[in-house]
Amino acid sequence: MSAVAESRPPGRVHYAWIIVAVTFLVLLVGAGVRATPGVMIVPWEHEFGWSAATVSVGIAVNIFLYGMIGPFAVAIIERFGLRLSVCGALLVLAVGTAATSLMTAPWQMVLLWGIVVGSGSGMVATVLGATVAGRWFGTRRGLVVGLLTASSATGQLVFLPILAHLATDQGWRTVSLVVAAVTLALVPLVALLLRDRPADLGLPRYGEDTVQPAPVLTENPAKRALRGLAMGLRSRDFWLLGGTFFICGASTNGLIGTHLIPACFDHGIPQVAAAGLLALMGICDLIGTTASGWLTDRFDARKLLAWYYGLRGLSLIFLPYSFDFSFYGLSLFAVFYGLDWIATVPPTVNLAGKAFGEENAALMFGWIAAAHQVGAASAAWLAGVARTETGTYLGAFVAAGLLCLVAALMALFVGRDRDAPALRPLPA
Repeated sequence: MSAVAESRPPGRVHYAWIIVAVTFLVLLVGAGVRATPGVMIVPWEHEFGWSAATVSVGIAVNIFLYGMIGPFAVAIIERFGLRLSVCGALLVLAVGTAATSLMTAPWQMVLLWGIVVGSGSGMVATVLGATVAGRWFGTRRGLVVGLLTASSATGQLVFLPILAHLATDQGWRTVSLVVAAVTLALVPLVALLLRDRPADLGLPRYGEDTVQPAPVLTENPAKRALRGLAMGLRSRDFWLLGGTFFICGASTNGLIGTHLIPACFDHGIPQVAAAGLLALMGICDLIGTTASGWLTDRFDARKLLAWYYGLRGLSLIFLPYSFDFSFYGLSLFAVFYGLDWIATVPPTVNLAGKAFGEENAALMFGWIAAAHQVGAASAAWLAGVARTETGTYLGAFVAAGLLCLVAALMALFVGRDRDAPALRPLPA
C-alpha cells in the first residue's frame, strides 16, 4: 500500500506533542500511585502492628505485577488501541486504591495494593512511553522516551510531599481516596485527546513526510507477548539488558523508592522531610532522564549505561554514611542519585530497538522492563526482611551499590555479537 503525502499546514504543532503531554500526565499519576506505599509503611505499622517485612510482601507483589504486565500491555495496546487500554487501566487503579481505604488485614493489602493496583499500574508503565515514542515519532525518539520516563520522577515530585502531609494530618485512608480521585479524573481527558496512531488523523510521524498506514493486528495479545519472550531468550543482548535492568529495579524503586522514608525515620528524620528528599530526587531525575534521552540520540548507549550504573553504585555505597551528616548529607545524596534515578531507560530502549528491530522495540523492552520489576520486587521484600531481622538497611544499600558496579560492566558487552545472524523479526 502506498504512503499518503502529508497535508498538515506548515508551522502547526504536530499532534504528536499533544499525545506526549497526555501520556506524560498518565505516567505522572501512575508513578504517584506506585509511590504511595512509601508513605504508608509507617502508618500501617502503627495502626495494624504489621512489620516492614509484612508490608513489603504486598509492595513486592505490586512491583512484580507492574513489571510482568508490561509486555502483555504492549500486546493489548497493539490489539485494542491506546485510548481504550489506558482508560481501562486508569479505572482499575481508581477502584483498587479507593478500596484499600476499607482494608483491615494483610491479605487484603496484598490483594488490593499488590494484585489489583499492580496490574493496573503495569498498563501505565514505561512501556507506554516507549510505545508512544515509536508510534508517533520518526526523529527525537530518545528525547521523547527520556521526557516520558522522567514523568515517573515528576509523579514523586508532585505527589509524595502532599501524600506525606495527608498521611500525617488526615490519615492514610484519606491518601487512598485522594489518589483514587486524581486517577479517575484523568479518564475523560484520555478519552477525549488520546489517539492510537498518526494515521488516524491523516498525519505522518513527527519528523517524517508520509503517512504510514496502521497495521491490522488480529493476533492474540498473550500469544504475541510470549512469542516475543521466546525470541528474546535466544539472544545474549536480551539477557544482558534484562540483567542490567534487574539491577536497575533493585537499586531504584524497589529499594530507595520503597524504603528510603522508613530508613530516614530510623535515623530520626520525620516522614514529611524524608518525602521531601524523594521529591528532590524527582526534580533532579526530571533533568537527568530528559538529558539522558537527548544524549542517547547522539552518543553510544552502551557507554552511557556504564556511566549511569557506575555512578549510581557509588552513590548507594555512600548513602549509609550520609546519615552521619544528617539531612544535609542526605540532600547531597538525593541530588547526585536523583540525576541518575531512571536515566537508564532511554539508552536501554535504544539498544532494544537495535537488537530486535524498531517494530519490536516496545514489546521487547516490555520484557526487559519486567526484569526491572522482578529486581525491584526482590529488593523491596529483601530490604524489608533485612530491616526486620537486623534493624538497619546498611547491608541492603551496600549490596545494591555493588550490584550497580557489576551492571556497569555488563552494559559494555551489549551488542558485541551484533554481527551474528539476526533473529527473525516478529511480524506485525
